[in-house]
Amino acid sequence: MTGEVKVDRRMLEALVCPETQDQLSYDADRHELVSRAAGLAYPIRGGIPVMLVAEARRLDD
Repeated sequence: MTGEVKVDRRMLEALVCPETQDQLSYDADRHELVSRAAGLAYPIRGGIPVMLVAEARRLDD
């Protein structure tokens, strides 16, 4: 076992950015959901997206 957690693609397709309500894209390399409109990337921890603006990484970082 590699320790990598599988992400449910159907779940990801249903999620939207809490800031803009726009669709998110999945960045498999960084294991996060990206909102280009908001300029934020939401982490996925243990296979669960953390959809809190306070936990998001700014894309300009």
